[in-house]
Amino acid sequence: MATPSLTPRLMRAMNAAAVHHRGHVRKGSGIPYVAHLYAVMHLVAQHTDDEDVLIAALFHDTLEDVPEEYSEPEMRREWGDRVTDLVLHLSKDDSLPGWQERADAYLAHLEHHAPPEAVLISCADKLHNLMSILDDHAVQGEALWRRFNSGKERQQWWYGRIHGVVEKRLPGLPLNEELAGQVQRLRRL
Repeated sequence: MATPSLTPRLMRAMNAAAVHHRGHVRKGSGIPYVAHLYAVMHLVAQHTDDEDVLIAALFHDTLEDVPEEYSEPEMRREWGDRVTDLVLHLSKDDSLPGWQERADAYLAHLEHHAPPEAVLISCADKLHNLMSILDDHAVQGEALWRRFNSGKERQQWWYGRIHGVVEKRLPGLPLNEELAGQVQRLRRL
């Protein structure tokens, strides 16, 4: 597959993602949050050059994490229904009371309702998150788990379940094979 072109629309989306997440950092690391968004888009770009999917990868956390910065109607107006709908498929339901309920609902939606493009973005998102966690664990050790609302065992469960859902929905996806390897590393901790 050809490398996606850095079109004016994609550049505008990259800039917008940086602006909407300005001031945000990755939990416990101080790394600007936009690095995660660019990494997820990069991983997705290894599997598709569909511009809408790449833009949705950039905005995958926006409606969930910074709705006060950028609303669903604004996103729909600027990027269209397809981008916005993909982002909504990737947003956890914050009306649910706890971490486990939100995780279960996300997994059920990903397995039964989300389009394949959303499953691809989710896999890239979780792969980058897990790679970051494992890198931080190498430096911080077990103290790392204090930064999460759920401990190590729940994180092992979460990433293992994501891998299983992606395998069911997109069998043989190379990105998910990478996720499987990282899940094994996590289980060995």
